[in-house]
Amino acid sequence: MDFSKFHEFMELVGRLKHLKRTGWVLKDIKEPESIAGHMYRMAVLSMMVDDEDNIDKLKLIEMALIHDLAECIVGDITPVCGIPVEEKHRREEEAMVEICNLLGDKGPEMLKLFHEYECQESVEAKYVKDLDLLDFIMQAYEYEKRDSSPGYLEVFFSTSICRIKHPKIKKIASEIVAKRDDLFKNKFDTLMIKN
Repeated sequence: MDFSKFHEFMELVGRLKHLKRTGWVLKDIKEPESIAGHMYRMAVLSMMVDDEDNIDKLKLIEMALIHDLAECIVGDITPVCGIPVEEKHRREEEAMVEICNLLGDKGPEMLKLFHEYECQESVEAKYVKDLDLLDFIMQAYEYEKRDSSPGYLEVFFSTSICRIKHPKIKKIASEIVAKRDDLFKNKFDTLMIKN
């Protein structure tokens, strides 16, 4: 492997440790998570897949760790950024080709995983997409809880949970929403008693 190219790859990946996720930044969330933090939790969640689901766990972990890798070059482009979906995909494709070209014979494998995820071509790709949405919901819950801001991030819940397809992940997401509802109902009840 060419050390100078691998060094450049490491620098690109390192950017994700500091690049904050756009959705949280636009909502003025203090200390928002980084893209790397998001991908890390997704990778850990990938390890929890049940054997009975007949899903390739290693592939899940790898896909979770590269699904947003292009963002180290193009940034975290969200629907509110005003960039058409086709343009977003074009930019991410170019970025991934650039990244994978740094990796010699390891590059094509990574690019193939990225394409599989983007095209939602496999059960693993669909599962990782659901984990992406689940992590989004959990992170929104954590911010609302931390900042005592019930309902502030409702848009992230309402636009994510309905898109989850895997029944087990949908159930976990529903449990997070129920926990959120209970948490803020209890806070509201406590406030009413005090007043």
